[in-house]
Amino acid sequence: MSNTTINTTSSPTAILNDGGEPGYTFPNSFGYYGKFGGAFIPEMLHRNVEELRNRYLEIMQEPSFQQEFNDLLRDYVGRPTPLYYAKRLSEQYKTKLYLKREDLNHTGAHKINNAIGQVLLAQRLGKKHIIAETGAGQHGVATATVCALKGVECIVYMGVKDIERQAPNVARMKMLGAKVMPAASGSQTLKDATNEAIRHWINNPADTHYVIGSVVGPHPYPDMVARFQSVISQETRWQLKQQTGSELPTHVMACVGGGSNAAGAFYHFLDELSVQLVAVEAAGHGVNSGMSAATTQLGKPGVLHGSKSLVMQTADGQVVEPHSISAGLDYPGIGPMHAHLFDSGRGTFLSATDEEAVQAAFELCKLEGIIPALESAHALAAIKEMKYKESDVVVVCLSGRGDKDLGTYMKYM
Repeated sequence: MSNTTINTTSSPTAILNDGGEPGYTFPNSFGYYGKFGGAFIPEMLHRNVEELRNRYLEIMQEPSFQQEFNDLLRDYVGRPTPLYYAKRLSEQYKTKLYLKREDLNHTGAHKINNAIGQVLLAQRLGKKHIIAETGAGQHGVATATVCALKGVECIVYMGVKDIERQAPNVARMKMLGAKVMPAASGSQTLKDATNEAIRHWINNPADTHYVIGSVVGPHPYPDMVARFQSVISQETRWQLKQQTGSELPTHVMACVGGGSNAAGAFYHFLDELSVQLVAVEAAGHGVNSGMSAATTQLGKPGVLHGSKSLVMQTADGQVVEPHSISAGLDYPGIGPMHAHLFDSGRGTFLSATDEEAVQAAFELCKLEGIIPALESAHALAAIKEMKYKESDVVVVCLSGRGDKDLGTYMKYM
């Protein structure tokens, strides 16, 4: 990558932040957060990635782009999402717990924020076709939804295993006009869907934009996705100010697979060192069980899907197959921003097992009348691992709703 300085002019919109110095919030001009990031791509994709890197900030700062993006977030997605004080859950854990209700977005998760941004950006780049990968199906549904809204062809790659366990979302994507392509290699989950999407992009570089759903992939994707998702923490700050008198919580908690909902929930707090950032990974059957997706505990530095980060791998560099009951956390890597937060000690990284996540979901149902996605339930499960004061203000990003997971939940009833 050429040594071109990223322009990070400040803006009042959700998609840009003040400042611009490399650090926790921004990568450097090569796309690195600390020692993680960069762009490791085949030659066939160099033109596409360079065009995106050179133009994404310029396009995102255009008044017409900001107007359309923010109008759609308000009128189509239904933002701002509520910051809900969970009274009974707070009484249970003897602290002040707030839920950032991304589950109330149109399509049922935070994924729509990024999908809208990237499809609008792709149109301004003159791209005619959209591809995406999905695990839990929420990113696929969000991308298919925006493509239907904008009249753009959409192909979504999804692992065969995930197609089976997320059947409602597969039906939604097809109803929205998207073509769902099964990935039958490897573990037949999110990693393999990503592999297939990248292969498609290599073969169709001129007219296709790949809408990556998380803060992974080659630069500028991790930064771009984090900016689109930063609306979560931007809203949280002013909502907390209204409800508590202070913009700053003591803790922000979110589940992490690749890490887009966590990146959005953390974004406007990254340089507020008084705020403890808590990321919760999927421990599966147990961190050391051989069936886990706890990347920060099991991973080593390596390159996966276009960037250097922490990757679950064997001694000779072969990717270890991950496992999680939640399709959206079933990934053997983590975004480079999160790898840097872990490596630097800025973030606290915990994990929750399949069983712990399911039990946390049932607890939220019974105490607050909210059915969370299995991904979000991992963040809820980690609440009991933390030690809080009664005066603490804890924000948990409820990244998605549990309609898609009812089949799994019913097995535990």
